[in-house]
Order: sequence, then C-alpha cells, then structure tokens
Amino acid sequence: MLMASDWQALWLTAQLAAIVTALLLVIGTPIAWWLSRTRSLWKGPVAAVVTLPLVLPPSVLGFYLLLAMGPEGPLGQLTDALGMAPLSFSFEGLVVASLFYSLPFMVQPLLAAFESVGRRPLEVAATLRASPLDAFFSVVVPLAAPGFLTACVLTFAHTVGEFGVVLMLGGNLPGETRVASVQIYDHVEALDYASAHRLALVLLIFCFAVLLVLHAVRLRQRRADSSQESAS
Repeated sequence: MLMASDWQALWLTAQLAAIVTALLLVIGTPIAWWLSRTRSLWKGPVAAVVTLPLVLPPSVLGFYLLLAMGPEGPLGQLTDALGMAPLSFSFEGLVVASLFYSLPFMVQPLLAAFESVGRRPLEVAATLRASPLDAFFSVVVPLAAPGFLTACVLTFAHTVGEFGVVLMLGGNLPGETRVASVQIYDHVEALDYASAHRLALVLLIFCFAVLLVLHAVRLRQRRADSSQESAS
C-alpha cells in the first residue's frame, strides 16, 4: 500500500500536470499556429527556442530558471515589486518552470497537426466569408483534434515525470514541491526500496496507459484517413 506521503505527492503531481497542460494549451496553440503559417526569418530562432528543452539537460534549464526567479533575477525582482512571494521553492515556481520544460511537448504535435491541415480548407472557408478566427475554430480545430489530444496527453505525462527541473527549482518541500518523482528519490535515498518500487510502479502503469492511448488515437486516425482516401 502507498503511504500518505505518496498519495500527497501523487495528488500534487496531478495538480501540477493539469495546470501546466491547461496553460500550455492556451500558450502553445498560437505559437504552433504561427510556426505553421509564417515565412518570417524569426521562424527558425523561435522554433529552436521552443525545441531547446528537448536537448537541454534539465539541470541546466533548472539552474537558469532558479537564477531568473531568485532575488536578483528579473522574475524575482518583478514578483518582489508586485508584492508577491518568491517563485523559487514554491508550487507556483514549479508551474512556471514546467511551462518552459514541457513547451515542446505541446507545440510539436500541434505544429504537425496544423501543417497536415494545409491551406486548402482555410481558402474554402475564406470564400464563404469566414473570418480567420472563425475559420480556425470551425475548420482547423476539428481537423487537428487528434493533434490536440496527443499534445495534451504528452504534455501531461511529461510533466508528471519531471525530476531535474523540479528538484533544482522547487527543492523538496512536503505538500508544496515534493512531487512523485522527488518522492521516489527520497525513498531510494532512505534505502526504502519497497516504497520506491510501489510508487514507481504506479507511474510506470500510468506511462504505459498513456502510450496505449496515443497508439489507439493514431491507429484510429490512420483508419479514418484510409477510409476518406478510399471514398474519394
């Protein structure tokens, strides 16, 4: 059986992943849409910045975020000027850090989905006098629905599995920043391998279920595409 502290860590992890996924859905959608449509010279640098967390060591990203949120950093000075509590070693700081760390897992699937839609559906919507915003929500979003689902599932799962950035920026505060990955680390440090195994098994089963969902979504999309091609 999981201990009370394990359930607390799992609940905190679920809260963090849900908040980050919701925020990144709002933030990542316009970024992915702009990247899929623009021919600006800024496309390359912006795409590189968005993808950077995929190749950057988590400890490096966590270190620079810690500096930015510290008393002398820009975010730290901003929160101090606004009379807010420091972001470092807080749940809110974990949310901000996770937004950066999980950004590519939201943007990349959405970018692929938007590019697969192409320009033809939007051109047809324009001939029907649909505004760009109306065409996006009534045409692009339904066509890119599998991409939205994939992006949300991957972002949630990736946030659940964070460790390096979380430990660097949030520390290990029970009920505040001690998420499931850090809780497993604590069990291992205490040589409590049985507790570590039980909690790790929960995350293993969750990740396996995520992969099954993604596989089912992609398989269903392939079958739908094949049906459309056969009908045409």
